[in-house]
Amino acid sequence: MARILRLLIVIACVALVPRPAAGAEVTLFRLFLLDGSVLTSYGEFARVEDRVVFSMPVGGRTEDPRIQVTTVRAALVDWPRTDRYSASARYQRYAETRGEEDFHILSNEVAVALNDIALSSNRQQALTLAEGVRRMVAEWPKAHYGYRQNDVREIISVLDQAISSLRAAAGSTTFELSLVAMTEAEAPPLEPVASMPNRRQQVDEIFHVAALASGGADRVALLQSGLALLDEAGAMISDAAQLRRSAQRQIRQELATDRRYASLSQRVTTQATRHAEKANVGEIERLLTRVSKEDTKLGRQRPEMVDSLNGAVQMKLNAARRLRLLRDQWFLRQSTYREYQRSVGTQLLMLVKSQGSLDAIRRLEGPPPDRLLTMRQQLSGGAERLQRMRTPDHMRATHELLVGAWRFAENAAKARYDAIEGANSSAAWEASSAAAGALMMLSRVQQELKTLLEPPRLQ
Repeated sequence: MARILRLLIVIACVALVPRPAAGAEVTLFRLFLLDGSVLTSYGEFARVEDRVVFSMPVGGRTEDPRIQVTTVRAALVDWPRTDRYSASARYQRYAETRGEEDFHILSNEVAVALNDIALSSNRQQALTLAEGVRRMVAEWPKAHYGYRQNDVREIISVLDQAISSLRAAAGSTTFELSLVAMTEAEAPPLEPVASMPNRRQQVDEIFHVAALASGGADRVALLQSGLALLDEAGAMISDAAQLRRSAQRQIRQELATDRRYASLSQRVTTQATRHAEKANVGEIERLLTRVSKEDTKLGRQRPEMVDSLNGAVQMKLNAARRLRLLRDQWFLRQSTYREYQRSVGTQLLMLVKSQGSLDAIRRLEGPPPDRLLTMRQQLSGGAERLQRMRTPDHMRATHELLVGAWRFAENAAKARYDAIEGANSSAAWEASSAAAGALMMLSRVQQELKTLLEPPRLQ
């Protein structure tokens, strides 16, 4: 009991340590580059594949700066030094803002738990509670940047003594080693916290990142931010006029480069589409070689645009190869298509001539009985005759459509005749549905035959 009371006093004293004043709302990070330069990141940066995305301060008020989101290649960053600084910045930010508050909460939770242990008459229950508190305290530094590590060790040391006493009181002589080990989460070595760079430093960082940028749009955006900052800084930067001329010249060069690459992209895409429509595979392959040569002439300044253009041309190449296969297939089969058209020409013509009557049946206004009788006789048994025809496998689907169209037309004529005989409206509606089906399927048959008789086109 005395040990627990002593621990409560220790915790109370530790929790009363004054809290540091809160810092700024946003932590400034640094990206240390291998060339010795340093870039300022307003808030956390993010490493995405081979790029580092971060926000640069580019003017404005110190407490509310303008921000430019940009990237640098991850391979240019001195990662060991950058990571060390980032760990230090996060730790100091946490210590200034949340550290004492979180530690105060931990201390209160431990004090409440120890009070419950002291008042408990069940020693085994008190031991279980003490062990749980001990585990919680041992894990706390890992999730809190190693903050107040020495104080946490002191609390754990006294907790271990209290647990030993409770175990002895419960008649146990063993002590679980899993309770002894404490999560190692030492506070990182502290480095001076970055302050907001002054106007001169911001300009230098902007021009340096612009020089490293791989894309023209990023470089232009950075240089435009640099121009705005130079206008804002005024006489604070002695060589502002020279820097302004340099930025304007670079912007003109980048825009001219964009126009040249855009023109190349448009020309190549148009030609690739034209060659793909003709299934001219060889010409498209030569276009891919031409893109590489033209890119070299332009200084290989827009790798993203070239990659996109090559991807578009490759798609056209794949489409041309597919179209070439389809046209070669059509060439081999065209005699079969024409033969099929001749073999079903009479039946197809009969259905086409019946379209007017079928439409009248669909609209429930005809046709006249004499024409209906003729139509019924002409269509009777035609579906079975078509069904018995032997057709190539590649014509099977089209032929089934024709058989279906004929069957629907035959059913429509029969149902309309039955409706007239019995003055039956329900039968007339059934005839209307069958006629609609016949017209729809006939239209599809005509379209498919037309498609089959023409060389395939680029889709």
